[in-house]
Amino acid sequence: MNQNKQRQQALAPLTKSEPWDMLIIGGGITGAGIAREAARRGLAVLLIEQKDFAWGTSSRSSKMVHGGLRYIASGDYKTTLLSVRERERMLGEASGLVNEMHYVMPHYKGKFPPPWIFNTLLRVYDKIAGKRYFKYFKKDAFLRLNPNIKQDKFLGASQFSDAITDDSRLVMRVLDEAIHDGAQAINYLKAESLITNEQGLVVGATLKDTASKDSDKTLDVHAKVVVSATGAWADNLRMQASNEPEQSFHKQIRPSRGSHLVVSQERLPTSQAYTFLHPADKRAVFVFPWENRTVLGTTDLDHPPLNDEEVGITSAEVDYLLAATNSLFDDTDLNREDVISTWAGVRPLISDGSDGKRVSPSKEKRDHSVWLDNNLVTVSGGKLTTFRLIALDVLAKCQEVLDLDDSATHNQAINGDQVFSKVASIHPKFATLPSDLQQRLQGFYGRKLDTLLELAHEEDLAYITDSNTIWAEIRFAARFEQVIHLDDLLLRRTRLGLILPHGAMTPLISARLKQICQQELGWDEQKWQQEVARYSELWQRYYHLPAA
Repeated sequence: MNQNKQRQQALAPLTKSEPWDMLIIGGGITGAGIAREAARRGLAVLLIEQKDFAWGTSSRSSKMVHGGLRYIASGDYKTTLLSVRERERMLGEASGLVNEMHYVMPHYKGKFPPPWIFNTLLRVYDKIAGKRYFKYFKKDAFLRLNPNIKQDKFLGASQFSDAITDDSRLVMRVLDEAIHDGAQAINYLKAESLITNEQGLVVGATLKDTASKDSDKTLDVHAKVVVSATGAWADNLRMQASNEPEQSFHKQIRPSRGSHLVVSQERLPTSQAYTFLHPADKRAVFVFPWENRTVLGTTDLDHPPLNDEEVGITSAEVDYLLAATNSLFDDTDLNREDVISTWAGVRPLISDGSDGKRVSPSKEKRDHSVWLDNNLVTVSGGKLTTFRLIALDVLAKCQEVLDLDDSATHNQAINGDQVFSKVASIHPKFATLPSDLQQRLQGFYGRKLDTLLELAHEEDLAYITDSNTIWAEIRFAARFEQVIHLDDLLLRRTRLGLILPHGAMTPLISARLKQICQQELGWDEQKWQQEVARYSELWQRYYHLPAA
């Protein structure tokens, strides 16, 4: 089936005469989590995303599923408790997609934090989790395992555990769970404006198909409740629903940019995450392994007012992250030539409203907030780790305007191992794959793994160069996951554009990509060249290095 027919099929359900129970605007992890919880309760749910699924913050995070160790230090025990419980739940439900990762904090004489303070926090952290992860390495024992770390005044290192994920694939997995329970989800469909009734209550939205050549075509969709899960863009729709003029509307969202660098494991080998304080401003930064590469991150800076464009790293942030890493590792001397790619995302922090007396973005709370304005429910803030809890709070707010049967208890956002039990017996070739690849594919694709294997050609089971991705994932995404543009395929459905040189557009890889896109999406030569040009310009501008 070609791309146009796929798109027509995706848009067809929108024309139904009855209003949807819930229209969710925003296709990141928050919107996906809400759709999951609403659909499993039997609601008729439509989720739309103005760009691609996970296009915003949910494909540009630091990939960490963590309990928030720093919240204990600030006295916010409840946030840590909830986050740790959700981390443990996700490790159990989505093994292969959410995986445990060791973190180490090196300690130096005269530098904060001293071992005794940090280790006390770690013992509390483990007590919350109900597991013992904490371990302390004395100087000589740690240096034998980490010979490249800065040794001057080194005392030892504390080890603890959190988790790491592919954030974009997590969104797709949760969305698949929602769709399995009856939800509809469509990307490249923008909410141009809200629809209100005579009483001024929001009853739907006017949508524009941004993937269509017909730029003037819009569609009115009605719903009993409209939920805005647009993250850092949340103030825009809230302003419409409040009926207040822009100059008097009190904006709640404080956009904060976090940026990252990707380098090769050969240049900076890591088997665990290092967390340490930047020598310039004492902010916590990380160096960690991800997708056979090493990631340096993150910054935390106020970002200008947002539009619908991509977000990229600045030259100053590149220097900041390189300086941090070089301060921890002796003789590493990373420089711009070592950078394979970059990414930047915008966190939706909830502002305290005291302009002129703001704390730094790093000291803002990461709590989420939910508002109800004339039948529009808005949610913003929060953490990737607690997306399920955020969704439950949103549904609680929706109960003020929508009858919702919440008598059943639902503890899972992701169906776990029960959906995998028949895969190996149905597909004998699955058993021939390496065990780590088996686990990864199970975590990434869940109940759709059998479909992926059925679709795969024999040569599709090979790895793409030295990545963890196999060609079958490219073919599956192109066929089944609403790929509209090449960047959907290379930056979100897979992460090849972040981990391979030149955004993965080397001759051998691009030739195979072209073949698959022609077979699965029906792209002709002209369309392929248009997509290559579009992707190359976007990658160079936003996912590579800015001018020095």
